[in-house]
Amino acid sequence: MSNPTSILDLFRLEGKTAIITGASKGLGEAIAIALAQAGANLILASRTESEIKASAERIAEMTGRLVVGVVADVRLYEYCVRVVGVGLEHFPQIDILVNSAGVNNRKPIHELSVSEFEDLIDINLTGSYRMCKACTEGFMQQRSGKVINLSSMLDRVTIPGRTGYSASKAGVLMMTKALALEWAPYNIQVNALSPGPFATPLNRVILEDPQRSREFLQKIPLGRFGEPYEVGAAVLYLASPAANFVTGTTLYIDGGWTAQ
Repeated sequence: MSNPTSILDLFRLEGKTAIITGASKGLGEAIAIALAQAGANLILASRTESEIKASAERIAEMTGRLVVGVVADVRLYEYCVRVVGVGLEHFPQIDILVNSAGVNNRKPIHELSVSEFEDLIDINLTGSYRMCKACTEGFMQQRSGKVINLSSMLDRVTIPGRTGYSASKAGVLMMTKALALEWAPYNIQVNALSPGPFATPLNRVILEDPQRSREFLQKIPLGRFGEPYEVGAAVLYLASPAANFVTGTTLYIDGGWTAQ
């Protein structure tokens, strides 16, 4: 690729199509907004029809991009295949996959049931695998693609009550590395983004508890929770031509927590 006329051109996504799972709220929706503002058209997936429809309409109105909402559960491979199929009904190809669908659980192991542990693995890890699998044929045939797997800073450090969650996210990290090596010959870049504490509905239980909130803030060198748009900006970098030479890596966006 020749040098761009402007470095900012490397962050433009006009003509690109992105699939984003877990896109109806929180970090998933913030990511969708960032990619659409950079010019991408979107396929948004979520389990709740009313939520994904509302999110798609809101982002389309905000950005002027074509945004399609799809009801999908990443626990079922046929749903993942359907998401890709809907994308190809509307657009020539899929260029970007962001695996943002995920669940959390704050129970220690003596309270965490086997089925709850399995659910964390099934959605957070295997769900991301299923979506990557569904995109494999298209990415390899077109010899291009960007995959961003949402992990967590808890893939590197952890805290009590996150046995299942940390295990699932550590799996995402290693799956990202292995897949990056497998797909490198096809010019497909695969990276992970590992957020720390963010002001999202998923962390409401912490944000609304003054004592727990203070405990978290004491561990964040920058002294605040992250804002969702900051994750959107980081995903935009990894999804854009600016990151064409970046693959198999994990970007921590945690206010410095894992630097300690």
